[in-house]
Amino acid sequence: MATGDVPVAHAPVRARRRLPTLGLTWRRLSYHPVARGMAFLALGLGMLVLGLLRASTVPPSSYAPVVLVAALYLQPYWMALVAGTFALELVMLTAVTSLLRGASIASWVALVANLLVIGLAWGASAARARVGVEGHRGESMFVDLRDRLRALGELPTLPGGWHAEAAVESAYGQSFSGDFVVATMKNQDELEVVLVDVSGKGVQAGTRSLLLSGALGGLLGETSPQRFLGAANDYLLQREWEEGFATAVHVSLDLRTGAYDIGTAGHPAAVQFHAGSARWSVLSGTSGPVLGVVEGPHFERIGGRLGRGDALVLYTDGVVESRSRDLSAGVDRMLGAAERLVTTGFEGGARRLTASAREGESDDRAVVVVWRD
Repeated sequence: MATGDVPVAHAPVRARRRLPTLGLTWRRLSYHPVARGMAFLALGLGMLVLGLLRASTVPPSSYAPVVLVAALYLQPYWMALVAGTFALELVMLTAVTSLLRGASIASWVALVANLLVIGLAWGASAARARVGVEGHRGESMFVDLRDRLRALGELPTLPGGWHAEAAVESAYGQSFSGDFVVATMKNQDELEVVLVDVSGKGVQAGTRSLLLSGALGGLLGETSPQRFLGAANDYLLQREWEEGFATAVHVSLDLRTGAYDIGTAGHPAAVQFHAGSARWSVLSGTSGPVLGVVEGPHFERIGGRLGRGDALVLYTDGVVESRSRDLSAGVDRMLGAAERLVTTGFEGGARRLTASAREGESDDRAVVVVWRD
């Protein structure tokens, strides 16, 4: 082949090679905060010029959707700069239009409405930044956090004759809950479950729940049941969270014999159904201090046994607390709902007990039910 033909034959190949490079460069620029900020500023300038030249082409209301999109993509500094620039442009555009066409009450009302939208968008962006979820990818972090908490709360499959369910509901249907469950199987015949209620609600409680659930998941099964709550208390003290306390109930259950060992830390006492007497009993006598408050506390534990047809219920205070009645009345009310499970079956009982909370959705709620055929 002649030498002069080579550039012609390979020119399309070189062009195709440049295309991915250009695409990669564009993607890098689109992810760069400065590039995104400058793009929105340039867009605002273009809208201002068009609005001054042809007001009908770019009405002031067109700024609102742009600033809302900017709130999803820009970091706080750039969002504040864009919001301030857009606000000045809107004032300028409204003032010039009023001078040329005469003052209009409607145009000034529209200006106030648009400035309010800009202020709300900037406030939302700043609030997201404070919890570390800047930009539109913040939602993916929230989803990942929520999914991790749910995965940690999945109970292991139990051998034949044994069943366990857990239900966790957040206050007002929020994505995050301060209540969570961690469970593990040890040697295929010992079940350990801890139900925890972390102080706070919403995102703050969710991040604490994720950290604490990961730590407790590492302790569960590796620390003896008698030392588990003490180790959890030490972990919380080391974190030094402001108002970072938690309550917990921990149970270790031998699936061969049905014998269990249970302890609580500032948490409502578990309840047991005895099939032989067809009665429920409150497992009191295990109360210890809340986790993360005092050093070296002693956590009392009691033992018991789940026979055939028996059930054990763990729950958080959101299920039984009421502003108008004391805790014992709430426990009695929950036991009334649990009594109906005896006739209908314990399957689905955890969900039904969380739904029976006296205060409804105003607090996080969680229930664990373990029963034996």
